[in-house]
Formats: sequence, C-alpha cells, structure tokens
Amino acid sequence: MDHSIIDALGVEIIGVMSPVSICMLLVVLLLTSLSPASPSSISPPPITAATLVYLESPSDSSSTKFEGALLNAAVFVLLVTVVTFLLVLLYYYHFTNFLKNYMRFSAFFVLASMGGAILLSLLRQFSIPLDAVTFLLVLFNFAAVGVLSVFSPAVPIILRQSYMVVIAVIVAAWFAKLPEWTTWTLLLALAAYDLVAVLAPRGPLRILVELASSRDDDLPALVYEARPTVAASSSSAAVDVASLGAVELQPVDPEISRGNHHVGIGQNSNLDRAIIEMKDLEEERSPLMMSSGSSGGVGGNAGNSNSDRSVIEMENLEGENSVSNHAVVEIERFAGESSPLVSRGDNRDGNAERRRGRSSQSSPSSEVEMFDTTRGVRLGLGDFVFYSVLVGRAAMYDLMTVYACYLAIISGLGCTLILLSVCRHALPALPISITLGVVFYFLTRLLMEPFVVGTSTNLWIHFQGLWERVELAAFL
Repeated sequence: MDHSIIDALGVEIIGVMSPVSICMLLVVLLLTSLSPASPSSISPPPITAATLVYLESPSDSSSTKFEGALLNAAVFVLLVTVVTFLLVLLYYYHFTNFLKNYMRFSAFFVLASMGGAILLSLLRQFSIPLDAVTFLLVLFNFAAVGVLSVFSPAVPIILRQSYMVVIAVIVAAWFAKLPEWTTWTLLLALAAYDLVAVLAPRGPLRILVELASSRDDDLPALVYEARPTVAASSSSAAVDVASLGAVELQPVDPEISRGNHHVGIGQNSNLDRAIIEMKDLEEERSPLMMSSGSSGGVGGNAGNSNSDRSVIEMENLEGENSVSNHAVVEIERFAGESSPLVSRGDNRDGNAERRRGRSSQSSPSSEVEMFDTTRGVRLGLGDFVFYSVLVGRAAMYDLMTVYACYLAIISGLGCTLILLSVCRHALPALPISITLGVVFYFLTRLLMEPFVVGTSTNLWIHFQGLWERVELAAFL
C-alpha cells in the first residue's frame, strides 16, 4: 500500500494549516504596512462591542486596565453567548432562509464596509491615485463576487476558500486595533468560552452541531472546509471523484463498452439499469472526519460487512413506462485500509430508501441528484480571526514574538487535529492554540527577548574589542 492513514492525516493537517498560515501572514503584513511611523500619530482605539464598558487609556494604571479588560471580555462573551443561542433557536425552528440571508448581508458588509476602509487606508499609505467612482465600482464588484463565491455551490472551491481567508483577514485587522490589555484578556476569555460551548452537554455550539448532523445539513455559519486531496496513481481513472465537492450523476449511455477502463458500464437484460463501476486503487477517505455509523452510502459498505462496494441508486425519471430507469454507481476500493475517522452518516440509508421509493413513480422531467462524496476538516472562520488577532498583536511589538506565537498556534492546531482524530467528535479549535500563543508571547517578550538581545549585544562588544586588538597587533 502506497498511502497509509498517517499520510492522509498529514494531508488533512496541511490542508488546514496552510490557509491559517496565509491568513496570519496577510494580517501581519497589513498591520505592519498600516502602522504609523511615530507613536504620537496613533489613532485612538475604535468603540466596538469589545470596548463597551471600558476604553483603555495610556495614562491608566495597570490595575485599572486589567479590571476594565476583564469587564470588556465578560460583556463581549455574554453578547456572543446570547447571539449564539439566538442562532440555535432560529435554526431549531427552521428559519434557515433568514439565517442564510443574514450571513449574506454580513459577508457583504464585511467586504464592502470594513474591507473598503482598509483598502482606502492602503491607497493613502502608498499614495495610489484612484477616483471615487472607480473605487466604489471596484469595491462593489469585489463584495458582490465575494458573497456569490462564499454561498454559491457553483463556484470553484479555491475561490470560495480564498474569499473565506479574505473575510478573516479583514475582521482580524479590525480586531487587532483593540487596546492591548483588552485584546489579551478577550482572547483568553473566548478560548474558555469555546471550550465550554463545544464540549458542555448544553453548550450552544454543541447543540448547533448536533442539530445540523441530525438534519444532514450544513452549519448555518461561515465555515472553512478543507477538502481532502486524493492521490491519483498511474492505474487510477482520470476522473477523480473524491476531489470534487459533489458528483453529478446523470443517465449514462448503456452502449459504451466496458473494456479496460476503470469506469465500466453494463446493462441488465430484465431492468433498464445502468451500472457504473468506479475503481480507485489507492483512495483513502478523509482521516479527520467523524464516523457515526457504517451503513451504506458513499464511503460506506453496501450489503454485508464483507463487501467493499458502495452502491448508490439514482432515479432517472425521463421514461414514461412503468419500469423506472436507474443508475447504479458501485465504487470498489481495492486499497484495503479504511480510515477509522471517515465520516459515514447513518442517515444515508434513509436517503437511499426515499430515492428508491420515488423511483417507482414516473415523471416526464429529468432530475439531477447531487452527492457530497467526501468532506474534509471544517474550521470555523472565527478560529482564523482570533489566531490572526493574536499574531497581529504580537507583530505590533516585535518580529521575534511573531515567530514564537505562530509556532505556538500551529503546534496547538496540530494537537487539536490529532485529538480530533482520536475523539471522533467536534472539538474547539481555540483553547490549545490561544493558550499556547499567549504563554509563548509573554515568555518571549519577558524572558527570551531580553536574553537574546543582551547576549547579542555582549557578543558584538566582545567581537569589536577582539577586532581592535587584532588591528593593533597587525599595526605593531
């Protein structure tokens, strides 16, 4: 076997860490380029939901700043909790259209308003001339394409992922403008809230995930989805099913010969059925997706436990006769090793039974079924935002703290993904990474940086003295 579960696990981790790293890098570059040259020109922090109670001032004492930061963090977490429970309540009573429209409006507002302000600051910083009409036209098109890319299933996955990262960068750049004490306290408070909201039996995020799983529906939130990459071998088919978000299966011409291709088509003499066999010699499913059953469906076993075939029946309602046409997809996996973390939903059998029940009826119209063949690790956009806020705040002090915080966040994210593969249920992504990032920031700022700077200074002084003695000896 060429590919093992460890290899697939590494692919999943890279698929999540790459966009997180890109997001943090863009935030650092953005904050560095927009930082004022002199401290006197620093604008006061904006009044947001995170600074409703206390607005930090440089003249305040440390105890006052700490107490005000605690109050700001408590109020912000309380607001987030209320909004999350309201979201769960709306989703529970099937207000999905309202939630989708609200998310579309939120994405457009972030791209157009907050993104426009950042773009205007960049134009002023680099003295780029641009008239108002062109600016508004470009901004509107950018925001409109972003909303369509995030919420439309017809766009390429790379475009959707890119706009997800852009939204996270914009929000993180705004959050990074918060006062220093409020920022650190807020990050730790949100990490604790994330831990309780996901793992507590009545946590709002846990209830939301369970509701979405029971309905076999997407989460009503902005979620970055890392689609797993399936390695193609020399003997595998050119059609890579698992790399697609959804496979569109249409009626197939039964006259195509099977030959030596990996996609073969046969015809039953009694029923008008078309069978497509797709053989993937090396395919392994996503190793970080939770399993809730082993029933049939894409990625599951159809029939008894000894079978390695997944059979999906799709109705073809084009015929007018009493015998319906079916298209049966049989996916044979000869690459043996099945990942223990692959998501196999229990409700796939119910969907198949409903399709079989509908197939007994005839209809003059043709129906296209869309199947989600594989789904990778999904990470909330808020995790991107607060990772980047931590690194952005570290960038306002020194690059050494940026490196330390970045390594801490990536290490924490890797530990979370490994725990995800072991626990096999939704886990919070903030606690480990944020805790490690905050600890490494203060350790680097208070201990490592003075040590490195002092050692480097002493070495430079010693080197200068040694060089002067060498020059003096050469002169003599």
